[in-house]
Amino acid sequence: MHKVTLSLYDSRQHQIIPFVALDPYHVRLYFCGPTVYDFLHIGNLRAMLTADILVRLLRLLYPTVTYVRNITDVDDKINARAKLNNESIQSLTQRTTADFHQDMQSMYILPPDVEPRATEHIADIIQMISQLIEKKHAYEAQGHVLFSVSSYRHYGSLSGRNPDELLAGARVEVATYKKDPGDFVLWKPSTDQEPGWDSPWGRGRPGWHIECSAMSYRYLGENFDIHGGGHDLLFPHHENECAQSICCFPNSKFANIWVHNAMLLVDGEKMSKSLGNFFTIREILEQHNPEAIRFALLQAHYRSVLNFSQSGLKEAKQIMDRFYRALLAFEQDLNQNVDLPQTFLEAMLDDLNTPKALTVMHQLADYALKGNKEAALQLRSAGQQLGLFNVSPTQWFQNTDKAQEIKTLIDQRDAAKKAKDYALADQIRNQLKEQGIILEDSPNGTTWRQI
Repeated sequence: MHKVTLSLYDSRQHQIIPFVALDPYHVRLYFCGPTVYDFLHIGNLRAMLTADILVRLLRLLYPTVTYVRNITDVDDKINARAKLNNESIQSLTQRTTADFHQDMQSMYILPPDVEPRATEHIADIIQMISQLIEKKHAYEAQGHVLFSVSSYRHYGSLSGRNPDELLAGARVEVATYKKDPGDFVLWKPSTDQEPGWDSPWGRGRPGWHIECSAMSYRYLGENFDIHGGGHDLLFPHHENECAQSICCFPNSKFANIWVHNAMLLVDGEKMSKSLGNFFTIREILEQHNPEAIRFALLQAHYRSVLNFSQSGLKEAKQIMDRFYRALLAFEQDLNQNVDLPQTFLEAMLDDLNTPKALTVMHQLADYALKGNKEAALQLRSAGQQLGLFNVSPTQWFQNTDKAQEIKTLIDQRDAAKKAKDYALADQIRNQLKEQGIILEDSPNGTTWRQI
């Protein structure tokens, strides 16, 4: 175990504090995973990458780390999308969960130790809701069960909002059965067409917030070290989770530290479909190398707003090319293990300061390119800690050339189709298929994937 101190910014206390594990031999953390109804977008990717970088560092520092990241597979967005697609909810959630796993694997994001699904924890959810009713923190009304915000005097303390701001920011459904407009749903009735489970309050399904409270308790207990997610989840999702869990277990603190990553802009603007700057992880992966994407995201501190751009991605690829060139001369020696450079480790321990850590890697690349073998080995060690250098330098440059070759052939095929030379277009498609490359045509153009 490294005798070093990790510091993290705690959203609750609004300051950087030393991380002190509840159990020095076992760190436990929970990050909110996806609601599985579509491909994840690059904003989601930033949250997943922040968790990945933190977990990798914790595994370096502590003997045991239990990382839980859930799957939300019961939600009104899922119901609406399944109806729109004219497919079953199960088919939709299975397909989109598989897509999510593939995207995470492509991005070299390590899987969690436990990945609970909401639908597999209905009994845990019902049990927790029952306890909240028993403790007078929740009430039943017209088939719904609602959390009584006024019953918890610290409500708003996580997000730092006053009652008026809470009400304005909640965007909660104004319903006649609520005692207070800010009260939120723990359980709601389901129609025959909607997913539902038998409960003491009739057939229904859980609200989003209670799912995470029940799953974190099931795998991490009443108190655990770190809870995290995107800053957009701070209110109302994390505020509501915190309230429910502490009211259910009055002597608990729930999560000791709250870690939130800042939002991502695309070309300087908030991502939205109406602006045409909304990209899924899958779309970005079709155009760019996953390690270059990782590098581009790591160039900004996780708590800083990150501007994501095509030019930034191209620049990140050029930097990764340079790093791999620095390793190329020492390829035969790269299986030797060396300790992380002290300056790199200090940067990471300082609230995951990845921009500072990357500066250290640039310096190491300078020395390695001048023939310093130790610098090359340290560069590789640092990069791997950040989830980079997943292939050998030789493979990296071969893959780069291969991608360019495929793009050239796709462009030739597009030109053949425009010229109505369908025989040539088919010939190019078959040529790529023999190399294990499948083309997929869509109104937005042609993409490719490897089989």
